[in-house]
Amino acid sequence: MKIERIQDMLHSKEKTDVFYEDRPVWIQEVHNNIATVGFIDNNEERDVLIEDLYEDNLYN
Repeated sequence: MKIERIQDMLHSKEKTDVFYEDRPVWIQEVHNNIATVGFIDNNEERDVLIEDLYEDNLYN
């Protein structure tokens, strides 16, 4: 995913499904090329590279 797309999503009222390693996440904040994400399926938080995030419709 590109930083511009993440910024668009963070400023949008529209819900967008985002995934990291096939797990749904929400993006909490972004610093340079690192995003802090929370996993929807548990309370885990992790810093990940933004290029490793993807939207659910990317491969459709």
